[in-house]
Parts: sequence; structure tokens; C-alpha cells
Amino acid sequence: MHHQETTGRFFAPFEMAFDRLRTPFEEFVHRTTTAGLLLMMTAVLALVLANSVLSSFYFHALHVPVGFHIGDWLLEKSLHHWINDGLMTLFFFMVGLELKRELLVGELSDPRQALLPIIAALGGMLFPALFYAAFNIGGEGEAGWGIPMATDIAFALGVIALLAGRVPKSLIAFLVALAIVDDLGAVLIIAVFYTESLSVPLLLAASGITLLLILLNRLGVRSYTPYFILATLLWLALLESGVHATLAGVITAFTIPALPRYDSRDFGQRVAQWLTDFNSEQPASGNVLHSQQQFGLLQQLNQQITGVSTPLQQLEHALHLPVAFLVLPLFALVNAGIILNLDSVLHSLTQPVTQGVMVGLIVGKLVGIAVSAWLAVKAGLARLPEGVTMMQIVGVSLLGGIGFTMSIFIAEIGFEGQAQLINDAKLGILLASLLSGVLGYFFLRAITKPVSVPEQLEQTA
Repeated sequence: MHHQETTGRFFAPFEMAFDRLRTPFEEFVHRTTTAGLLLMMTAVLALVLANSVLSSFYFHALHVPVGFHIGDWLLEKSLHHWINDGLMTLFFFMVGLELKRELLVGELSDPRQALLPIIAALGGMLFPALFYAAFNIGGEGEAGWGIPMATDIAFALGVIALLAGRVPKSLIAFLVALAIVDDLGAVLIIAVFYTESLSVPLLLAASGITLLLILLNRLGVRSYTPYFILATLLWLALLESGVHATLAGVITAFTIPALPRYDSRDFGQRVAQWLTDFNSEQPASGNVLHSQQQFGLLQQLNQQITGVSTPLQQLEHALHLPVAFLVLPLFALVNAGIILNLDSVLHSLTQPVTQGVMVGLIVGKLVGIAVSAWLAVKAGLARLPEGVTMMQIVGVSLLGGIGFTMSIFIAEIGFEGQAQLINDAKLGILLASLLSGVLGYFFLRAITKPVSVPEQLEQTA
């Protein structure tokens, strides 16, 4: 049942609970935090399914073949592969959009401000790889060196959200920038190091499609349809080329236009005139359904609103919910399920892959991020964000050890066809992420105090 407030607005049930304006950064953090909590629950569900009476059904469902054919051409993959190679392309598309926005106008757009998270992220990728290599160099798990290099932004923000009112917004911004640089590093590692035998003709085809995407951008094409068609062709080309198909998402994202159709400086004047015309056509009922003139003005206004924002912003906003609340939970559901009986866990804990992943994520991330940030500040290359202490950076370094999504993704690629190594890596990822989250939470809680209401208002201003 709908009801009308004294402000002249109509609300559906529960609508008011979601009716608060946020800045783009606040909206990003809020949605990513909520997605992190959902991701935790889905990962737990996967573990329950894998260790219950439904275990055989769960593992069988992952390998159900799904495909289609056109004439003699057949494309068939398991359900597991469709989610990892297909749906996850949307996740990588989102990563690419976020990276482009951050580089243009976000935390990474100011070189002086961006230098600290960039240096910290590089250290946070190098040291985990070195720690992992110390356990596995020359062994069968050697290819997994990229597994502990990535930080899961959704999980990390989910943990730091539990400290709301204790940590400054600038520390959250540092964590977001750090994780986004981390994602870029993981994307480059997958592209360069985790490739199969390459097909030169298909790589040339993919290069040609990429040039067409760039050409669309340079011509000022803002319609999503041609980008979607070319992105699909790019994904198909990369799928058979030896380079991981999900990179099509990142490549396409960087070609999405970041310029609006209309100048925002003229927008206010046009809107003011339309509002005057809109009010002059006011129906007695107050319902726009009874006024075609008002509806026409609304259509024009909607077109202007779309034109004054950029395709980059529109797509990032539109895709954030389906990626965060469908794609990533499905990825967790099909990838987090491992058998956790006592014998298998004890066996995995003695294996160099599990040990390398755990030490890499817990110790490597802590040392890499904290030491790199400290050296950058001491050398005068960068400065700490306003209101942030070095001890808080150490706390974020602990949260950097939460490596769920991208770490599992790299494990699946690096150890493809080696079930035991994948299982060992996933156990290490889950245990390290859990320990890093707990340690990071309690460390940050111990070194911070609740922020008073005036201080919160000052941070928000």
C-alpha cells in the first residue's frame, strides 16, 4: 500500500529506509561492504554444501555441461567454467570501470595522493609472492606464486565496516585505492603469466576488436549496444586464444567513454526553465499520469540527466548491484566449497602450497604493505592521508591478507586440472583470509577509539 507524506512524496512500503542520498564514494563503500557480508555468507553456504549429505550433488552440479551450437560450431563448458570464465567477465568489467574512474577523478588521480597506496600495493604484491616462492620454488606448486598477491576489497571493507565510527574516512579511501591497484596488478599478472598456448590468429582478431572499441570511443559513440557486441566478440576471441577470457571485461571497460554529452554548466539553467514549465502544467490531482505535457517535460529532463552524466558512471552504477549481489555470490558458491574433514585439513596444512598461501597472505601482505608505506613516508616520496597514523596503516596491512575472490580465481587458473593443489590453495586462502580479517579487526579496534558525533560530522563535511 502506498501513502503520501506531507512533503508531497509517494512512498511504497520500506522505500523510505532506502531514501538517503550518498556521495559516489559513500555509495561505493556502502554497496561493496554489503556485498562483502553477502560474500561471507555464500562462502559459508558453499562449505556447508560441500561437507553435508548434499556433497555429491554439489560437486556433480559444478561439472554439468552447458552450451549451445550454431551449425557445426559448438561452445560447451561446465557450469563451473561458465561462471568463472563467463559471469566473472562482468566482475572484471566492473574492476576496469572502477580503475578508470579512480585514475581520472578518484583517489589515484592526484599523483602525490596516489603514490602511497600505489607503493604500498606494489610491496603488498611483491612480498607475498616471495614468501610463497620460498615454500614452493622448484616444487609442483610453483605456479601458484600469484595466489597471495591480491586483496579482496569487498571482504576488507566488510570487516572495516564493523569499525564504523572508529576509523577516519581517509583510511577507508586508502584501503579502497590500495585494493584497486592490487586488482590492476592481479589483472596484469593473469594476462602476462597465466596464459596457455597462444593462438596468434585469434590474438590478432582480439587486437582488431580492441582497436574498434577504441575507435568507438574516439568517435564519441555513447550507445552501449556496439560496445556490448564488440565485447562479446572480444570475449569469444580471447576464450580460444589462450589469454584468459575475463580480460575482455577490463579491456572493454577502459574504452567506455568518460565524457558527458552535455555540459553540466548549462544543465542547471535548462532544468530551471523546465521546472517552471512543469509547474505551470500542474494537474489538480498532483499525479503526472493526468498531464501529457508534464510527462513530455519529464522525458526531456530524463534525456538531459542521462546526457549530463557519463556512460562510465551510468554503467558502473547500473552493474554494481548485479555484480555484487549475483555474480560474486555465485562465484563464491561454486568455488569456496572444499572438503573439510580432519584428515584432509591436516594433510593440506603440511603441504607447501597451503603454507605458502597462508604465510604469503598473512605475513607477506603485512610486511609488504606496512614496510613499503613506512619507507615511502620516511623517504619523503609520499605522505600519510590526513588523520591517519602509521599504526592504522599496519591494521589495514593485516586486512590486506583477505584475498578471497581474486586469490581463488588465480588458484583455479594456475592449477587448472590439479584438484589437490586447488584444494590446498583454497584451504590456505580461506584460513588466511579468516585470520587476517580477525587480526585486522581487533588490531584496529585496539588502537582506535570511537569518534564523537562532532568529529564524524567534521569528517563528512
